[in-house]
Amino acid sequence: MDEYTITGPTIIVQPKPGSRLKWLLLVLFALIVFAGALIGGYYLTHADTHGVTVVRMEGTIASGDVNDGDSIGSEVVGDQLREAADDPMVEAIVLRVNSPGGSPAGAQEIIEDLDYAKTRKPVVVSMGDMATSAAYYVSAHADRIYADPDTLTAGVGVIWRFSDISSWMHNEGYNLSVVKSGAFKDMGSDSRPMTPEEQAYAEKIVNESFENFIGDVTTQRVIARSDIDDGRVIRGADAVKLNIVDQLGNLNDAIAGAKEIAESRSKSS
Repeated sequence: MDEYTITGPTIIVQPKPGSRLKWLLLVLFALIVFAGALIGGYYLTHADTHGVTVVRMEGTIASGDVNDGDSIGSEVVGDQLREAADDPMVEAIVLRVNSPGGSPAGAQEIIEDLDYAKTRKPVVVSMGDMATSAAYYVSAHADRIYADPDTLTAGVGVIWRFSDISSWMHNEGYNLSVVKSGAFKDMGSDSRPMTPEEQAYAEKIVNESFENFIGDVTTQRVIARSDIDDGRVIRGADAVKLNIVDQLGNLNDAIAGAKEIAESRSKSS
């Protein structure tokens, strides 16, 4: 007996008018509830840092876009400072500093971005192991500075190193001929000693840079020049006494302090 199939007319059930809209609204409502739960969870678990962005300046300061663990570039730090300053969800900024210093030009570029951020949000510095030389140059522009008792800071000064291996080259029979367009073009070459004129010119550059550095720092903070002009590093516990830093405390203290400043400004505005 042959098999056969009986087929009938296909019946298509049309959705009731408005049912699709109801499903869309239901899905949308579920998404809103889910997003609200995520936001609520974030607020509960990050209540201590909510509204505060931490920007890290760790490593030797250099100008440009570099962040390799040993060096930190001015563009990297500056971009993060500006981004936080322009973010309406950010109430205050903490700059976490752990740096021996570095390029004066790099520091000046970061300072320009930090000053921009300060026009919009409080900027607080939290110092780690070290915040010396150019790193302190930057830090001095913050609204408040926190340091640990054994943080090394200050080290206000400018240094320019030159090496001379000409004696070794002579002993090894290594000769170098130089053709140059001007008397100072190969200044700093390690194949010969510096001339008295080069030494004087190098000192002039260092002294001018130092005067700009210390003048800026003592303008930003009430610090006696004689307390820092010898270039020594100073422990955090002693730096508080000299007004080099404001308070002793760690990163969490700096975050709390930044929130405090933001709330105070909000109430007064």
